[in-house]
Amino acid sequence: MTNKMIKKAILAACYWILAVNAVNAQWLTLDECYRLAKENYPAVKKMDLVTKSADYTINNARKKFLPQFNIAGQATYQSQVVDYGDLLGGASSPLGFSPPAFSKDQYKISGEVEQLLFDGGNTRYQNEITKANAGLQKQNVEVELYAINDRINAIFFSILLLDAQLELNNLKIANLQTQLDKTEAAYKYGTAYASDVNEIKAEIENTKSSNIDYGGNRSAFLKMLSVFIGKEVASSSELLKPEPELPSGEINRPELKLYDLQKNIHVAQTKQLKSGYMPTFKAFFQGAYGRPTLNPISNDFGAWYITGIRLNWSLGSLYTLKNQRAIYDLNSQAADTDKETFIRNVQMDIAQQDENIKKYTEIIGQDNKTIELREAVTQSASAQLANGVITTHEYIQKVNNENAAKQNLILHQIQLLQAQYNLKFKSGN
Repeated sequence: MTNKMIKKAILAACYWILAVNAVNAQWLTLDECYRLAKENYPAVKKMDLVTKSADYTINNARKKFLPQFNIAGQATYQSQVVDYGDLLGGASSPLGFSPPAFSKDQYKISGEVEQLLFDGGNTRYQNEITKANAGLQKQNVEVELYAINDRINAIFFSILLLDAQLELNNLKIANLQTQLDKTEAAYKYGTAYASDVNEIKAEIENTKSSNIDYGGNRSAFLKMLSVFIGKEVASSSELLKPEPELPSGEINRPELKLYDLQKNIHVAQTKQLKSGYMPTFKAFFQGAYGRPTLNPISNDFGAWYITGIRLNWSLGSLYTLKNQRAIYDLNSQAADTDKETFIRNVQMDIAQQDENIKKYTEIIGQDNKTIELREAVTQSASAQLANGVITTHEYIQKVNNENAAKQNLILHQIQLLQAQYNLKFKSGN
């Protein structure tokens, strides 16, 4: 069997193994991690609570326009009462009418129904403030959730880097094993030393030790990822490498909406100031039973009622109206300033990620050239080792140099991909 046929057989076997693993492996994408992390973040429950709380507050405010009932009663004794006899000089009227003597003990039980007709728009403005506050609290949660994506990125790309390093180390072990087989055969026929065999074995074990380190770090990152997404990520899980992505230069961060919602609150508070100097109107009906009644010349128990409209108009808020408007205007300007500062900082972050993308792109180009040269050196060293021109130690140095170059390449490739997704995160796209 020729070398070409052997390579084809090995390649076919690799494809078969990869196909089987693709069926059995559990694939996890970066977007899925974003989604699961958002669904399982404890603060998500707060959004529903905020919505319900705002609904209850608004419903309670609207109930001010429902009829209000009030029942009151009293029994009193007073030191003096009106004496109509004294007012008439103690004499009876010409018609023989004698005014009654009023009792000093008096009794009254009353019920009143009051209906708010107009409150100067206070309820409507208060509901606007309640909705704005609820929106602000929910957007705060959205900002928290978005910040998780940055940590997910760091963990996800760290695992991808470790996977690539493990894969590269396994290829190095396979290459060393091939060379070990050749060296053991040469030692058997007396053309190599036992030290040559042992040195290659030692390098294989050293590389396996690095795999243990990489594997331990990978397990730690997988546990961290499991905590974030609320789902157990098995060690056999495969993380699907995301496609390179360059978002638009526009800034679409959730913090921008947060600043706008803060301004909405100040606008609603400014509107509510109008209700402070507007009159309120209420319709009422009051019915009562007791002694005395509304009849000023009767001392008998009886029932009566009063109905009408009440006006209440307080203008005291006019003294502070101008200053209060100025306060809300300053708060609104502060929100604008915070928004401008945030945009400026994000623009600096975007500029930094742009430079990182350019830097890693150039470095990767150099890495590929370095690897091409290192591979040529290693191939030549393999032939030199077989012909006894160089020692096993020198050969291993060449293998390590090639492996280090490839490690640099995969590191920079992951860093480039991470910089692209950092740019996506920073811009909010």
